Amino acid sequence: MPEYGYFLSCEQYGPAELIEQARMAEQAGFQALWISDHYHPWNDAQGQSPFVWSVIGALSEAVSLPIETAVTCPTVRMHPAVVAQAAATSAVMTGGRFRLGVGSGEALNEHILGDHWPPAHVRLEMLEEAIQVMRRLFTGEEVSHHGTHYTVENARLYTVPDEPVPIDVSGFGPAATQLASRVADGYITVMPDAAMVEQYRKGGGGGKLVSGGTKVCYGTDKDECVRTVHRLWANEQLPGELSQVLPSPKHFEQAQQLVTEDMVRENRVCGDDVDEHVAELKEFADAGFDRIYVNQIGPDHRGFFDFYRTKVLPQM
Repeated sequence: MPEYGYFLSCEQYGPAELIEQARMAEQAGFQALWISDHYHPWNDAQGQSPFVWSVIGALSEAVSLPIETAVTCPTVRMHPAVVAQAAATSAVMTGGRFRLGVGSGEALNEHILGDHWPPAHVRLEMLEEAIQVMRRLFTGEEVSHHGTHYTVENARLYTVPDEPVPIDVSGFGPAATQLASRVADGYITVMPDAAMVEQYRKGGGGGKLVSGGTKVCYGTDKDECVRTVHRLWANEQLPGELSQVLPSPKHFEQAQQLVTEDMVRENRVCGDDVDEHVAELKEFADAGFDRIYVNQIGPDHRGFFDFYRTKVLPQM
């Protein structure tokens, strides 16, 4: 039976709101937390983007749930040696309840220092090398590394957990999924795609953790929920590689003009129909996911958590 977690959105909420949502999630019976790692929101309407590692420190004191970044890009904006230190400290603060979810990133967050944004195959090469560096550092031993993309000299993490931090890799296509199957401790995707799960498991992932996530908008007025999603998260309906290559929130706002409310209505669960919410989670369960995370887009978080505690989670 899958576990069900709550997805904290750093793009839409400030630190205090995220901590309160995590407390409500634990009280409602959710079993784990995902938290996004962004420098920018996708658009100005979302309006937030706190530093995820500070929020994780606060979460470690506020709740007892496992926590995972979904996902961190350890390749451009932050050097993998620095990400390794942040992840190791997070694991210590949570008593080993932290997993590091990583991916190849988006220009939206990673180009801010003026670095060249590489093509996809190079980003995957960088990600694999970054994982190698971080795993060596998690041992607590001194590391020197002179690789294709990264240099590390005489680096040692003195604050490390008893067990190395698990590293899960995000994949939305065959190449990234193949990388995950070779090098990851788990696989992450936001599509209930049984074929991708099968590729991961047969490619070497075996019985390792497979995690997925989705967004919904709970509310008593379905039309209002659709308008809320269209205003805040229309970016999720953009096709292809746009989410990886557009460089700023304003560019996403321009592209989002192509997304209609009908597209949102067809592709996102909105409203308070229990069967629709259950069906959304069940699609991931049927595809073979071990952990399934859900995020509430709308403003009524108290109503959302009560709804899931009493009507949705008991059916799962």
